[in-house]
Amino acid sequence: MKNTIAQRIADFLKDFPPFDRLTPTQNLFIAQNITVKYLDKNSFIFDAKTPLQPHFYVINKGAVLLQTEINGVDKQLNKYDEGDIFGLRAIFAKESYSMTAIAEEDTILYCIPIEIFRPLAENNRAVGQFLIESFASNTEFPFSTTQQETLFGNATGQIEMSEELFELQPTDYIKKVVTASPDMEIRKVAEKMTEKNIGSIVITEKGLPIGIITDKDLRNNVATGKFGIDAPAKDVMSSPVLCYTKSISIAQAQLSMMKHQVGHLCITEDGTPNTKLIGIVAQNDIIVKKGSNPTILMKAISRTNSTKELRRIRKKTMLLLKGYINQNIPMTLIMRIMFELNDATIKHVIKRCLKKMDSPPPVPFAWMSLGSQGRKEQLLHTDQDNAIIFQNVPDETIDEVRSYFLKLAKKVNKRLDIIGFDFCPGDMMAKNPNWCLSLDEWKHQFTKWTTDTGNDEILLCSIFFDFDITYGDATLTSKLADHIFEITRNNQIFLSKLAASALRSPSPFGFFRQFLVEQDGEYKDHFDLKKRGLMPITDAGRVLAISYRLKNINNTAERFEELARIVPENEELFLSCSYTSKALLKFRTKHGLINNDSGRFIELETLTKEEKMKLKRCFKTIGNVQELIKVKFNVQNF
Repeated sequence: MKNTIAQRIADFLKDFPPFDRLTPTQNLFIAQNITVKYLDKNSFIFDAKTPLQPHFYVINKGAVLLQTEINGVDKQLNKYDEGDIFGLRAIFAKESYSMTAIAEEDTILYCIPIEIFRPLAENNRAVGQFLIESFASNTEFPFSTTQQETLFGNATGQIEMSEELFELQPTDYIKKVVTASPDMEIRKVAEKMTEKNIGSIVITEKGLPIGIITDKDLRNNVATGKFGIDAPAKDVMSSPVLCYTKSISIAQAQLSMMKHQVGHLCITEDGTPNTKLIGIVAQNDIIVKKGSNPTILMKAISRTNSTKELRRIRKKTMLLLKGYINQNIPMTLIMRIMFELNDATIKHVIKRCLKKMDSPPPVPFAWMSLGSQGRKEQLLHTDQDNAIIFQNVPDETIDEVRSYFLKLAKKVNKRLDIIGFDFCPGDMMAKNPNWCLSLDEWKHQFTKWTTDTGNDEILLCSIFFDFDITYGDATLTSKLADHIFEITRNNQIFLSKLAASALRSPSPFGFFRQFLVEQDGEYKDHFDLKKRGLMPITDAGRVLAISYRLKNINNTAERFEELARIVPENEELFLSCSYTSKALLKFRTKHGLINNDSGRFIELETLTKEEKMKLKRCFKTIGNVQELIKVKFNVQNF
């Protein structure tokens, strides 16, 4: 007789991580061994004095508070609700419970025996990865390598990110392969190919690939009269076929096709002709895929003389980005590639606009990218932020020189807008006379911002401090960077004001784990990922980078990695910040691609419980680094 209670529990578990990574049979097995516990509100579950239990907990209904005692006062650390697991970390790490668990409301718990669950976790990579990340969220510094190692030993290798290149990714293959028997008349084979509108057909015998017939084979062997239309397929087919496993990379497939001068590869169960056919790779499919290859796109950018063509290339760049996100390519690699493509596009536009000017530039200059492009973090369609710095000139000629560069900037800004880099609504662009200045004018501007600092100046600093040279004379931007470090050296008042502004981004949470959403406007009930996530971690990275005088490192993740190197006492925290920066940027990019927008506002209902948990871990890190900034820069007076 069917155990309906166990089945009901299994149906519940399968909707929550990590049980969603298990098979129905495994979940049913777990469910059959579960003990159900009913708790009234404020019921005690465990504390530090409780002997280690042989089971951990999954909340079916209700909510559980975890709290600890700090200086004699109970501090509530976390709140768990439906589908959450707790009490597992202590069992895996073979430690005593470090917190007190209490039912916040009437609660139903599933108690899962560890001896039932442990083998499933150890043999399932996805489950193991979830647990590592889940445990890390409850540590002081989530994502740290130390925590991962202490929890699962060498299992941490499961979540290491590889640096594989695009060409080393597994190639796509056609799974629904059209086949024919070796004895089928070639006329019927051709009719089948015509009916299916395909250029090749695989000849199989008992499911094993023994040959292939392509349009080329029909031309060379049938159209020439070498074989009649009633000849069997086995006489016309090309044989043997080349077989590989489904993990074959794009590069390997290309090399194999070139080496053997064929246009198709068969994918079989074990990569040999002795196992069943499961797919086919066609050269044309690879060519289409390579159309979004960064090398091809870079060449296309450099060769085009059309702004419209650059716009078309940028759309392909977005396809490349989407592919990278879907393939879970490491964010560091994605940022580098997308920055290089964006940078090459802007450089090319500037070069073309210079040719359209009536004369060469009157003095050396540099085009500076600001904001997200300056930090090498511009992935989606966002607006352009840029400025021009030109060599100092006598006062009597500065208006004429500035006029030249404003004319150039107007051309560049207009073309970038056409390509897909929208005009900045705040007019933070080089065509604005306020942001087209000589070196000394820029020095004066930064000096003013850092000595007479109000809210407007802080806002401008947050934009202009993240500048990166895109085109022109690098000595100009280098001198400006040196000046900024000189005027901020020991300028504690300015640093404290900048630090205080880094703490002003609103908390992402309401009571415990409830995400705060927009209360009105176009994005009512949406979560503002930029304001509550990306801005706080970016602002924190900036003020720390200035304080520790990190020159020529503008990317937020790289800033924290360098901080981890030079401030070893905070290494774990800064590495967590680096990870958080990349995780939030990936989050925004993913949802921006899904919704075809900037990815700033997220509809919480569309998130899985695991995605919400990942966001929560990021915000925990942000909270930790904000606490450090609060102490380091003594911000209580600002």
